[in-house]
Amino acid sequence: MGVYQHLTEFAGLPVAEFDFETEEDAELPPAAGHAWAVRTSFDEESFEQVWSRFRAAVDTTAVTALVIGYWGASYDEHDADPVALLTEAAADFPALRALFLGDITGEESEISWIEHSDITPLFTAFPELERFEIRGADGNEGEIRLEPIKSAALKRLRFESGGLPARIVRAIAASDLPNLEHLDLWLGTDTYGGDATMADLEPILTGERLPSLRHLGLEDSETQDRVAEAVAGAPVVARLESLSLAMGILTDAGAEALLSGQPLTHLRRLDLHHHYLSDTMMDRLRAALPGVEVNLDDRQETHSDGWRFIAVSE
Repeated sequence: MGVYQHLTEFAGLPVAEFDFETEEDAELPPAAGHAWAVRTSFDEESFEQVWSRFRAAVDTTAVTALVIGYWGASYDEHDADPVALLTEAAADFPALRALFLGDITGEESEISWIEHSDITPLFTAFPELERFEIRGADGNEGEIRLEPIKSAALKRLRFESGGLPARIVRAIAASDLPNLEHLDLWLGTDTYGGDATMADLEPILTGERLPSLRHLGLEDSETQDRVAEAVAGAPVVARLESLSLAMGILTDAGAEALLSGQPLTHLRRLDLHHHYLSDTMMDRLRAALPGVEVNLDDRQETHSDGWRFIAVSE
């Protein structure tokens, strides 16, 4: 699913919806076996009220996966801090292993307008969390915060953003995540706060603090060529099974760096979709990586005025 549809599946489970339209006497599916999405809508019942009704109606002790949708905004009549609500209720969710924070579509809020707070307390409140995914990073407002975390349980970490602040990248790079297998970072554009540099990414690219990493995604970047150049010599790549440099402004220069760098023939998958590569370069990539599934879909054309665009920004 993209950023314009709500999730219908999460953590291998079908999503069950609980929102402002869910009636008190509604017949609900079993708590176990579903990823529960809790959300409201603009100027409807407050998220806090929906959340309270959800906790009363569903056996939260059996919930293993949660999807948090629209919770209001500073310009809305109702606003909530989902992190505070989640951490306060942590004892009621002993089986929680997967959390998606911000299943909010473009019609509800543009990705760079989604307002977050400090998400660090979530990892203390839910120490057994194996999967954490988040959408949005407040653009240039600077509200989203993360301190370096320690977790032996976390296996999958994903940040979807039109502009991921460097402070978040640095916090991830400084975290102790010995069993993390899957890391996705949508780096975005500086216009919406994506100011991470190659120096910020370097600790991730060395792989020293990520011994179990098997998938790395450094995506949606307006400096995708520079990211490709850094990845071409990154020690972490040698133990990856899949690599994604998709959704950004990848040109022949970045692809040339990949071909000239360390071998990528050990990869199962290389995702470069949404790119600005020439036909010749696409042919060279396929020829150089015959046993690798290379995704070269969604080729973009440079605008007549020279502009190129990442897949997701505002």
